[in-house]
Amino acid sequence: NAGMSTSLLVQKMQKEVESRGLDVEIEARPMNEARDHLAGVDILLLGPQIGYAKADFEKDVNGAIPVEVIPMTDYGRMNAKGIIDNALAKVGQ
Repeated sequence: NAGMSTSLLVQKMQKEVESRGLDVEIEARPMNEARDHLAGVDILLLGPQIGYAKADFEKDVNGAIPVEVIPMTDYGRMNAKGIIDNALAKVGQ
């Protein structure tokens, strides 16, 4: 839902991809806006607080991209490295 904790996590994730020299763009959007911003997206990561919406988003993307829920432990610990590692594995990078 793009709250403060999500914003902090996105900042950490951006620093992580920059430190690796990856050409990756990370955006956080409120759930009600996310569907309007799926064009050009390689993976959709949902915060655990909206994990219940995974099936709906999977219908929206119709198999075009992976839809994953960030594990609560990674989210809570702001484990940007682990989240990036998992996302890259899902998109085959």
